Amino acid sequence: MTQPPPSWASVRRSERLAGTPAIRRGGHWWLVSPAGAILASDHAFAAELDNYAADFAAANRAVGELHAGHKAARNPAREAWR
Repeated sequence: MTQPPPSWASVRRSERLAGTPAIRRGGHWWLVSPAGAILASDHAFAAELDNYAADFAAANRAVGELHAGHKAARNPAREAWR
């Protein structure tokens, strides 16, 4: 059985792909607005959303690693205790 389309009210900000109206639920991409939701059924478009999501996640990890490295460089004694 397929899941019902997400409603605008049920979408948390953290679920959105980088502030876009695109969300992934049930293994499918949806475009959600106050007027309703539409399944992103175009395979090429869904593949691009997958690529964008993967690139965005990789960028977030890289930024997190940079922040952790800078934090360790500022306070090496604290990091030695970990």
